[in-house]
Amino acid sequence: MDIIPFPEKIKLQAGEFRLTPETCILTNTANRWNADYLRGLLGSSTGFLLRIQTGGLVAKNVIRLHLDPGLARLGREGYRLEVRPDVIIIKAPGTAGVFYGIQTLRQLFPVEIEERCPVLGFEWQVPCVLIEDKPRFAWRGFMLDEGRHFQGKETMLLTLDLMALQKMNVLHWHLTEDQGWRIEIKKYPKLTEVGSRRAGTSKTILGKQHDGIPHSGFYNQDEIRKIVAYAAERCIMIVPEIEMPGHSLAALASYPELSCTGRPFEVATHFGIFPDIFCAGKDTVFTFLQEVLDEILELFPSPYIHIGGDEAPKKRWKECPDCQRRIREEGLKNEHSLQVYFTNRIAAYLDSKGRHVMGWNEILQDGLAKGAVVQFWARGRERLLAAIRTEKRAVVMSTYLDTYLDHSHNLMPLSRAYRYEPVPAGVDVNDVNSLLGLEFPLWSEWVPNRARLDYQAYPRLTAMAETGWTLKDKKDFKDFRRRLEKFLGRLSRLGVHYAPLKDAEPPKMKQWFGIFTVPQPQTGTAE
Repeated sequence: MDIIPFPEKIKLQAGEFRLTPETCILTNTANRWNADYLRGLLGSSTGFLLRIQTGGLVAKNVIRLHLDPGLARLGREGYRLEVRPDVIIIKAPGTAGVFYGIQTLRQLFPVEIEERCPVLGFEWQVPCVLIEDKPRFAWRGFMLDEGRHFQGKETMLLTLDLMALQKMNVLHWHLTEDQGWRIEIKKYPKLTEVGSRRAGTSKTILGKQHDGIPHSGFYNQDEIRKIVAYAAERCIMIVPEIEMPGHSLAALASYPELSCTGRPFEVATHFGIFPDIFCAGKDTVFTFLQEVLDEILELFPSPYIHIGGDEAPKKRWKECPDCQRRIREEGLKNEHSLQVYFTNRIAAYLDSKGRHVMGWNEILQDGLAKGAVVQFWARGRERLLAAIRTEKRAVVMSTYLDTYLDHSHNLMPLSRAYRYEPVPAGVDVNDVNSLLGLEFPLWSEWVPNRARLDYQAYPRLTAMAETGWTLKDKKDFKDFRRRLEKFLGRLSRLGVHYAPLKDAEPPKMKQWFGIFTVPQPQTGTAE
């Protein structure tokens, strides 16, 4: 069976189910949204407007969607799918499981099911099969950086559709950066009036010269609500990232009084790490951040709010009288302790609102608030193991040489992406519950448009999606490559500009000598 991610248990049986215009979807009230989704999914390519019936019985040629508490062993996202000649049954302990059962059923149909207009005279048949399935990890994420390059609503909606097809359930949305602020905050309009626009874009990592082509764009709050709702209908949680205290130059260009120096700034046109960051000594900075977060919390129901926390140089804090006064008054050791104070103050505010702070592993310092979630990308492996084993701290794995989709296909070929194992050596079965899962970041310094985004992400993201869902002992790269051939046909019909397999899995010699190819950055920064 050519299913991606590969299911836990699968048994092919004799016969086929044939979808016709008379096929009925039988469901209950709780699953009505799943039924509507399935009808829309099947209707685009078949032209059939399938009848949905809630309650009662249908004798034959029916697709049944229902909740079954008896399947609790499969967990919140697990499902059981049975295809017989007269009936398709998808049942699960929760609605998310039913949704994922629909995604598997979708892949049992011919790839033509992905067409967006009716395919006339086609036989829509599904092989009879019995599948029981559940995910390996609870957090199966994709991170898209729009601070560097704004992509827009249509690209985001397609991104969510593709994530759903691959049973991914977390979109980590990086919305603020040195190079752009991408979300409307009504209390602080300059964040988008000033911070969403830059004069041009550097063509190199360290170069100060830019191309002179203005770049701009942001999401208004109505657009954010629509995208968040669209994600929820696909069982995807959106975790927003609002960078602090570093990578904040777009905000400081909008409100320079939030910096240590108060001097004028411009939204960055080149990439890297900038010395000017939010001042940790001014209470007005925390007032600003809390009021920004208030609007973020109203837009995003996610229990987690990502604040970045990485690559925050301490040069300005060392020279700032307000920051130095804060260090003395709070009895802190140094500027690194000041960042822990900064993070904990934001964490306490989010806790008061029923949410949890999340950040890159630079926030993992002594004294960090207990409930803070850490996303590991590089360095500090022993500290990471201590956080998992001793502190039982929640962790998401994004080891940069194995998961960063902005890297070239030479540096991170398809085979390396597929073979990534997110459970670190030294973590045993008693500790693994602290590991929420894994996430695959795409930083967008060199991703100016949808075509480049697709090329960088696919098919590596498909390989990674299988790692997030499929049991380790069920994975097989050779078999994955075979199944991928058919899956790429689905991506083509969905308009995805994926990297050809000759690029995604280049020869070994090219992988070695091609590490320094451009325009992919090889710095490995968490950004």
